[in-house]
Amino acid sequence: MAFTERDEARQKRHRRLRARIAGTADRPRLAVYRSLTQIYAQVIDDRSGRTLAAASSLEAKDSKAKRAEVAKTVGAKIAEKAKAAGIEEVIFDRGGYRYHGRVKALADAARSNGLRF
Repeated sequence: MAFTERDEARQKRHRRLRARIAGTADRPRLAVYRSLTQIYAQVIDDRSGRTLAAASSLEAKDSKAKRAEVAKTVGAKIAEKAKAAGIEEVIFDRGGYRYHGRVKALADAARSNGLRF
């Protein structure tokens, strides 16, 4: 699979970021991945290697909504699922992406729905 220079740079930033942060059972990692059309979020306990909660834009049925609006619904859904799993506080992993646009919209929505980070 051939990666573009832009994606290689993002993966390099993500590796640097992941060297500093890791999710635990007390404070799991909220990892964000965005493709051109979709956005995904997972709450991960890195010590046990388990995904505790997940949400994506594939679950959002409104195909006419703008991508930032869909990211907000994904943020709200991941916060709801995390709280149902008993998780109140997470470490935010932006995945090497800039904290801007869809990533910021997802994070803000997760915060406004009660997830602390």
